[in-house]
Amino acid sequence: MTESRRLPPVAEEPNDPGIRIHATVRMLIPARKRKEALVILGSMIERIRLVEGCISCRLYQEIQGARALMLDELWESEEGLRRHLRSETFRNVLLVVEMASEAPEIRFDRVSHSTGIGTIAQARGELDPAGAVGARQSL
Repeated sequence: MTESRRLPPVAEEPNDPGIRIHATVRMLIPARKRKEALVILGSMIERIRLVEGCISCRLYQEIQGARALMLDELWESEEGLRRHLRSETFRNVLLVVEMASEAPEIRFDRVSHSTGIGTIAQARGELDPAGAVGARQSL
C-alpha cells in the first residue's frame, strides 16, 4: 500500500440501543493477489457472521473495475463492532487490506433509522394516506 489512512477515534458516546453500525471496507486488489484475497475473505465471512452482535456480513466484487472488493458488515452495537475490530478474525481482514494497491476506503456509519420499499412507494406517490402500498395515482 502506498498510503495509509488514519481513522478518527470512535466517538465515546453512550451506546444507543437503537443505533446500528454499518461498516464497509472497499479495497483495490491487484490481479495477481485477487485469488488469495478472495480465499482469505471468503473464509472469514462465515466466522464473522457467527460473532455475537453481527447482523450481516457480505463480500462484494465490483463488475466494473473488477479489482475492487468490498466487505460490508452490519453490527448491533459499537461494542460488538469494537470486539470484532480487536479479534484475530479481523486481523486476517487487515492482511487483505495490506494487499491493496491503494489506500482502502473504510467507513463506519451509525444508522439510527432504516426504511424499505415503502419509501419508494411514497416517493412515487403510490401510498394511500394510511401508508398502504397500492393506491396508485393515475396520470
